[in-house]
Amino acid sequence: MKFFSFLLLLISLNCFGQKPTIYGIGDSTMANKPLANENPERGWGQMLPQFLTDNITFDNRAVNGRSTKSFIDEKRWDAIYKILKPGDYVFIQFGHNDSKFADSTRYTNPHTSYRHNLIRFVTETREKGATPIIFSSITRRNFNEQGVLISTHTGYTLEARLVAQEFKVPFIDMEYYTELLEIKYGPEKSKQLHLHYKAGDIPFYPEGKEDNTHLNVKGGTEIAKIAVAELKKTNLDVVKYIKD
Repeated sequence: MKFFSFLLLLISLNCFGQKPTIYGIGDSTMANKPLANENPERGWGQMLPQFLTDNITFDNRAVNGRSTKSFIDEKRWDAIYKILKPGDYVFIQFGHNDSKFADSTRYTNPHTSYRHNLIRFVTETREKGATPIIFSSITRRNFNEQGVLISTHTGYTLEARLVAQEFKVPFIDMEYYTELLEIKYGPEKSKQLHLHYKAGDIPFYPEGKEDNTHLNVKGGTEIAKIAVAELKKTNLDVVKYIKD
């Protein structure tokens, strides 16, 4: 019995060289998209593995339409919690769907339930010896008539930052850096990052598409690059798994 207990301890401490895993939890802006029928949509998490070495696994559990509330209520977090091990990472990015105030299955008050859901992700990740990293939501392409980019995530981004500060969690301010990206491209060219197609442009959207939230291959790749660049600025061990 002592031998088996010791063996289990070795496994739990990752002593057999088992690869660490990054779990991505979030919404459609991070999630993997089906590639069938030349679907142009991508989540930035879907584009992230190309920047990582083979010595780490990226397990993208982000799902379209999920908020912190629905991700927990659907037991998606429980499924990750059960298999988290020391040395793993959890990339946490929610906010787009937490703001759906007309949907009781998803809406969270940013300063109460959203905050406490983030705290739960952080504390339970640490219980398993893994490392949480909070990412603010990426910005929407929401330019006004004067060409000013207007935030739609204010309360949620603020609370994500405050939770990170209070609990000493690494924080990647994706809203800020994606704002810079959208502004750099400008009101018209920033369409190149999103799902903007005229009727007949591509077979997947025969009637055209105007989507200022979700990303195409170019947008997903550019935002994955932002995540990688900001991770490199930290002193986390995950940096050694990023390709030069």
